[in-house]
Formats: sequence, structure tokens, C-alpha cells
Amino acid sequence: MADIEFLYSQYFGFICKFLLSHCRDIDLAEELTQETFFRAFMNIRQLRDDSKAVCWLCSIARNLLNSHYNRISRLSPLDEAGEIASKQDVEYEVETKMLSDRAMTALKALEEPYREVFMLSFFASLPLSKISRLFGKSESWARVTLYRAKQKIIEEIQQ
Repeated sequence: MADIEFLYSQYFGFICKFLLSHCRDIDLAEELTQETFFRAFMNIRQLRDDSKAVCWLCSIARNLLNSHYNRISRLSPLDEAGEIASKQDVEYEVETKMLSDRAMTALKALEEPYREVFMLSFFASLPLSKISRLFGKSESWARVTLYRAKQKIIEEIQQ
């Protein structure tokens, strides 16, 4: 069982950078990083494999960021110029949301190691060399696994 203090000291900077790369707002990234570790503390028993702690923390952080953006979009029906969003904008947002939901469903349906390699590459922004070392495999294995994961997600979305 992982110790939350150890996870905090090891991954605080990484999770903050991960969030910052997605939101481009240092204050929001720091706030959500704190919330990520609070949620991790409250749900530490859900972490079954300590070697996957960084993926677990990234998932919590990503979900918090998505919740933040969903909350903002519900609160402000006006676009940046203060005008009511057009019908085309709303349709685009709905289509994007549906596509995003299908992609997340496809990602959740992926078997291991495809899911974990994909998440480490796209959500944690780890290079293939680090991913390959985490799994004790070659870099070409990581590249092929990531490619296959992408293909499986694309196939699932297109169905």
C-alpha cells in the first residue's frame, strides 16, 4: 500500500506540470494539484498497484480538470466576447463532447498494457523511452504498443 506522503513528495511537481500543460494556468494547476492529492488521500485504498500510482494520480487530476471545465461551461453560457453562443457553436460543442465521451469509453475498454501505455504517453506526457523502462521492455515495444492502442481507440470510435 502506497504512503500518501511518499506519493506527494514524489509526484507533486509532476502532477502540477501535467495539469499546467493542459490548462495553461498556474494558479488553477496548483489548486487542482492540491485537490488531486486530497482525493488521493481520501481514496488511497483504491490504489492496488503502487507501480501505477502516477497513472492513478493523473486520472484523478484529469477528472478534476474536466469537472472544473464542465462547471465553468455550465456557469457561463456566453462566449468570450460576451455574446450568446451561436447554434453552430453549440452543435460543435455537443459533437466534441460526444466524441470525447466515445474516446474515453474506448480508452476504458482497452486491455492492459495498451491502456496504461496510452495514458502515460498522452495524459502524463512521458516519452516512450521512460514508458519502456517502466515496463522493462524495449522502446520499440512501447512505440508499437502505443500505435496499437491508438488504432484500437480509433476503431472503437468509428463504430
